Amino acid sequence: MALDPIRRCGLALLRGLALAGLGVATAVSFVVHLAFLVVGFGLGLLVLPPLAIRAGRPVTNLARRLAGTWSGVPVEVPYQPRPAPPAPDAEGHYPRDNRLYRRPWVPAALNWFDWLLGDPATYRDLAWLALNPVVGTLLGGAPAALVGVGLWYAASRAGTDWWALPAGLAAVAAGLALAPGLVLLHGRWTRLLLRPPRPEPGRLRVWYARLLVTLLRLLCLLGLSLLALPLAALGALGLLLGYGLGIVAVLPPLIENVRHLAELRRRLAGRWSGVEVPSPYLPRPELPPRRPDGRYRVGAHLYRTERWAGYHLRLRWLTRDGATWRDLVWLLLDPVVGGLMLAVPLAALGYGLFGLAVPRFWMLLGVTPEGDAAAWYAAVAGSGAAAIPVGLALAAFGVFAAPRVLRGNGRWVRLLLAPTARARLALRVRRLTETRADATAAQAAELRRIERDLHDGAQARLIAMGINLGHVEYLLDRDPAAARALLAETREASAKALAELRDLVRGIHPPVLAERGLADAIRALALDLPVRTEVGIELPGRAEPPIESAVYFAVSELLTNVVKHAQAERAAVELRYVDGRLRVVVRDDGRGGVDPARGSGVRGIERRLGTFDGVVEVSSPPGGPTVVTLEVPCALSSPRTSTS
Repeated sequence: MALDPIRRCGLALLRGLALAGLGVATAVSFVVHLAFLVVGFGLGLLVLPPLAIRAGRPVTNLARRLAGTWSGVPVEVPYQPRPAPPAPDAEGHYPRDNRLYRRPWVPAALNWFDWLLGDPATYRDLAWLALNPVVGTLLGGAPAALVGVGLWYAASRAGTDWWALPAGLAAVAAGLALAPGLVLLHGRWTRLLLRPPRPEPGRLRVWYARLLVTLLRLLCLLGLSLLALPLAALGALGLLLGYGLGIVAVLPPLIENVRHLAELRRRLAGRWSGVEVPSPYLPRPELPPRRPDGRYRVGAHLYRTERWAGYHLRLRWLTRDGATWRDLVWLLLDPVVGGLMLAVPLAALGYGLFGLAVPRFWMLLGVTPEGDAAAWYAAVAGSGAAAIPVGLALAAFGVFAAPRVLRGNGRWVRLLLAPTARARLALRVRRLTETRADATAAQAAELRRIERDLHDGAQARLIAMGINLGHVEYLLDRDPAAARALLAETREASAKALAELRDLVRGIHPPVLAERGLADAIRALALDLPVRTEVGIELPGRAEPPIESAVYFAVSELLTNVVKHAQAERAAVELRYVDGRLRVVVRDDGRGGVDPARGSGVRGIERRLGTFDGVVEVSSPPGGPTVVTLEVPCALSSPRTSTS
């Protein structure tokens, strides 16, 4: 029994050695991560960072398992679930970010990219990989180092110093005694960084995370700006071949490839800089119908085949769009203007930290090399000691300027890549044409529904009542008892017909909506649901009746889907009026997985609200929760009487 503590200490000593070896392995992994991040974001090779992150997760997962099995400190895996593979729409295309792809691998790669770089656990893994080579190696290797030093000292100095043997044995005993505690401390250290993030992190942690994300975004945008250099060279060559030598076949693929990069920058400006830049391109024209002589007319040209007519039409559409030439101007200027703008905070922060770290490193080694950062600071400020304040000032300037430069870059993108007045007018006409067609189709469908309900419900009952009244007239003198029974049946039929007519009227425009407004109508709708539903409404007035009706039926359909399909226990409806827009948010804690492309009823809501320039946003990952946001621009009238 006395050997059990010694065995436990010896086992802890071996585990500490293994954890120290893991610390050395994480140092190599962190260097690889750093190289992939710098090369990937710095040179625009955006496929490299996700590969490094995905390859590094087995190392952190191994650390979590060892913390649970060796230290008795369980660490849950914090990663977000992997996105589902993209699903095709009715036409066989794969939609993502308002674009359609013919093959699934492009949206799948973009989803994979967002999954890895959008997971907060990724950045906690990077922090652990950076610190564990020091902290983890020290905690795991300290007991073994004590045991090794004690044995070496006792063996080498035993013949000369009488205290060498007791001191060496004491060091060995200290190493064995500290091993279990340090292994436990290593597990707690691992859990500190690799556990799932807390719901409410501290302010310092939030600031650090935002700063790290901002710097990574600046690096990514800088890489995209540098990527514009070879594209600008190809663009100049394409223009020379197309307009100088008449080889116009190179223009359509060149322009469309430039548009891909410009569209990516517009989306990133909205997501990362908070500067929305809508797509400015004119809608693609349709091929004109064939003439009586069998030819196709495009401008002043006639073509015998549909292929060449379509090619000419595509060339005219691309080259006569003002946004095309704005894209090319942006492609030439962005590496200079945008690249320098993005490089300023990164260079200031990087060189400031370099000036602080490198001179201190040489001082620890006891050498004074020529040409290091301290010499540069000395040339500017007259003293190498200026490295500390100047380095701190540069690093602080980089931290202060990073978010402002990110917003400024978004404004720079909007300056050149935003829609022109002509493009906005064309897009507006196209939008109105689509919404008019949707409104006409919705109105026709509603009329068909009303006609069907009247024909199958109230009309059939009224016909039956007329037949019964004819029988009553015939039986009134011959069989009064049978006549009374038919009259009772007719009275019941009239009550049912009246109830069906009332339900039909409520389906067209509920009386509570007309009398009490949208707020009370949604409250009444929530009271009738079998799912517990919380309602929060803040409206200073009432919208126009058509808008109230569209929003009411949209919310009604969403709540119906919650009851039928979501398997939710709780739901919530929030109704606000913000910045001239009526905003409705419907949440539930159901199973999620709502996809508008698969016909989940959201497309019908989009068509209903699109008549009023409304938009619908859906966030519904598998497993939930589901959040659907409706926004409709409108003006509110003076408030009317409403219940509380």
